[in-house]
Amino acid sequence: MIPSQFNAAAVEKKWYDYWMKNNYFHSKPDHRKPYTITIPPPNVTGVLHMGHMLNNTIQDVLIRRARLKGFNACWVPGTDHASIATEAKVVAKLKSEGINKNDLTREEFLKHAWDWTHKYGGTILEQLKQLGCSCDWERTKFTMDPDMSASVIKSFVDLYNKGYIYRGYRMVNWDPEAKTTLSDEEVIYEERQGTLYHLRYAIEGSNEFVTIATTRPETIFGDTAICIHPEDERYTHLQGKKAIIPISNRVIPIIFDEYVDREFGTGCLKVTPAHDVNDKVLGEKHHLEIIDIFNEDATLNSFGLHYEGKDRFVAREEIVVELGQLGSIVKTETHMNKVGTSERTKAVIEPRLSDQWFLSMEELVKPAIKAVLETEEIKLYPSRFNNTYRHWLENIRDWNISRQLWWGQQIPAYYYGDDKEDFVVAENIETALELARAKTNNPQLEIHNLKQDPDALDTWFSSWLWPMAVFGGVLDPENEDFKYYYPTNDLVTGPDILFFWVARMIIAGYEYTGKKPFTNVYLTGLVRDKQRRKMSKSLGNSPEPLELIEKFGADGVRVGLLLSASAGNDILFDEELCNNGKAFANKIWNAFRLIKGWEVADVAQPESSKVAIEWYEAKLQQTLAVIDDCFDKYRLSDALMAIYKLVWDDFCSWFLEMIKPGYQQPIDRATFDKAIAMLEANLKLLHPFMPFLTEEIWQHIAERTPEQALIIAEYPKASAYDEKLIADFDFAAEVIAGVRTIRKDKNIAMKEAINLKVINHEKASVYFDSVILKLGNISSLEYVTDTVDGALTYRVKSNEYFIPVSGNIDVAAEIAKLTEELKYTQGFLRSVQGKLSNEKFVAGAPPQVIENERKKEADALAKIATIEQSLASLQ
Repeated sequence: MIPSQFNAAAVEKKWYDYWMKNNYFHSKPDHRKPYTITIPPPNVTGVLHMGHMLNNTIQDVLIRRARLKGFNACWVPGTDHASIATEAKVVAKLKSEGINKNDLTREEFLKHAWDWTHKYGGTILEQLKQLGCSCDWERTKFTMDPDMSASVIKSFVDLYNKGYIYRGYRMVNWDPEAKTTLSDEEVIYEERQGTLYHLRYAIEGSNEFVTIATTRPETIFGDTAICIHPEDERYTHLQGKKAIIPISNRVIPIIFDEYVDREFGTGCLKVTPAHDVNDKVLGEKHHLEIIDIFNEDATLNSFGLHYEGKDRFVAREEIVVELGQLGSIVKTETHMNKVGTSERTKAVIEPRLSDQWFLSMEELVKPAIKAVLETEEIKLYPSRFNNTYRHWLENIRDWNISRQLWWGQQIPAYYYGDDKEDFVVAENIETALELARAKTNNPQLEIHNLKQDPDALDTWFSSWLWPMAVFGGVLDPENEDFKYYYPTNDLVTGPDILFFWVARMIIAGYEYTGKKPFTNVYLTGLVRDKQRRKMSKSLGNSPEPLELIEKFGADGVRVGLLLSASAGNDILFDEELCNNGKAFANKIWNAFRLIKGWEVADVAQPESSKVAIEWYEAKLQQTLAVIDDCFDKYRLSDALMAIYKLVWDDFCSWFLEMIKPGYQQPIDRATFDKAIAMLEANLKLLHPFMPFLTEEIWQHIAERTPEQALIIAEYPKASAYDEKLIADFDFAAEVIAGVRTIRKDKNIAMKEAINLKVINHEKASVYFDSVILKLGNISSLEYVTDTVDGALTYRVKSNEYFIPVSGNIDVAAEIAKLTEELKYTQGFLRSVQGKLSNEKFVAGAPPQVIENERKKEADALAKIATIEQSLASLQ
């Protein structure tokens, strides 16, 4: 019994469980050609959002289509440990329980982190199943799995031994909320309006002052010099003098350096080497003292005097008040400047001097530049992102890979002495001990004499190995899985991590295997609302994905997302798109029910059905060619639209009407069998986009064994098709539309048979005459050479069609109506011809505009001729 309506909720779990039970998603190496995707691993603590929905729907479409086309399809899922985000969540949870992270040992904290991960870590992957994602769940990986962590450590040791990794004391980006350093790429710069404070510094031993300008008055406690250009005549008399910092009254030297722009501001620059990268350079050049005034959480330390312990922004306001009371503020003015913020926590970044681990990128990046920009061994879709890729990689800086966190892979450096250079790098402490003994020539060293670096590695340093590590390729490059599945085929991700992740995976792939990690990179756009705002929970404009699935069905949501998702372009999401997807599902379901509801008999096949089948087979092949071309260009939205039109317009609106048996009449078996075959072909094309609906219909059509499930059926094979047949039908469709228009306008019921006479100026094919007769309910179709008096007429191109007037037509009213229409069309024609006779317009307008105007002229002339003919036949 086929239900009267398609119930998405009732079928989704049923078929997903069926697919899982029969292990359709699992892949292992065999004789087939592999098609491999590795999922961009979402944060382990994350939940499904609209960006995930889009990204993973696209991946599922690609993997399901590959499976149908006979590839050994392998989609590896997994999650990322997201060190900064996860540690922040665990710290917040502990705080709510009255536990301070600093009171715990590393092992105690990591136990809490693993408990958190085990409790919440699988949420997003379970949600992806509700979307229909056909991942190989047996291959699910987590970036902190033992083998994944071992891969990261091996990579670090290898790069260190090659001389690429080094430890350096550098000015870094410090996130005071996460209490860790960040790489340059993890800092987002925002235009913000602030205040520029002009402050007076007294000159020691005189009544003179110099004025400096700063946006950060709290940093005066870290000043170690005032710098002036040596050729600035206003200040040459201050050579050898010293200045006094307001509030602290600390004395600092006045130095002279050409670095200072004497035209900017007052020409005097305060130098704070611990808190500005340029000041750091000046400090080193002039041997200045370095004073760090901040704690790791950006509160002021003891150098901040009575402001110690206060947040930097709170302290700023209070310091400004005190400076005003001291008469040290000359003036203030509004000032726009770029403020660096943490990509993860959104906290304002502090420049900070720190010992960190860096990866030298100058040599490593060269193969990655060549692969994308020169040989095109790897292609980005859309290709405009090549420019972004080029900018990042040609201006790449050394990568700060250490983080002051506990959640993550601990850096495998082991210290054996008090000097910061007293360390060795090894994959485990036992090897480290051997290295340390050899380096120090001290066989008495024991494991307890070694202390491992407390920092963890940047999460991206883990995930840049993802396509290799998920197949064990870092630890064992000769294993069967890695040799079979790597390089992978397609990567689907957002352009916001083109550098963070995509470029780095390419760098790692060539460094460790000499091969690309993937061939194609499909870059999706951001999902925005109808007002073009980025979707976010804070704006309240982001729908809950699971609620959308509940309301519209997973297939409806998938279609709604994909119809608006062209590569690289932002998606303007509207729930109505999902409603369109749901309506499409219902349309297909009703078409299936219509076919299955027909009585089948061993009767002769009508000519109209034979012709219809030939046409639809050609139309299917034409659409298949379009779909394949769209997939080759990663235009999935266009591919879906081509299928949508094929099914909705060609199959449901034309083909089924063409073959539908008469009222209470059976359909012949040959036509019915072909209709089912065409429906099955449609389902195969649709399955990657709408897996649940299509499997449900497929299984209703006939009893199927697990080996005959749609998910592993054979995709339609491309073959030659008759383009003229399709063009002839398009002409016939216009003829039918003309008949139907006249019926509607003249209130001639469809059940009332009419006659049709044709002057075939176009020498149009008569192959579809049987279809015209059926769909127009025409009792006779006659080809004539002269116009027919007393008939309603219309044209298709130059062909003239005549429908003799029946007695119930009000001839006088029809003449009046046609006369009015003739006057309007003649006026329109004069307007168009006026433009075309205007030499200035013709000379200045683009060719396309001129072409459109000439088409309007031709259409108007044809319409006038048809109306005049109709009037002549009625008078």
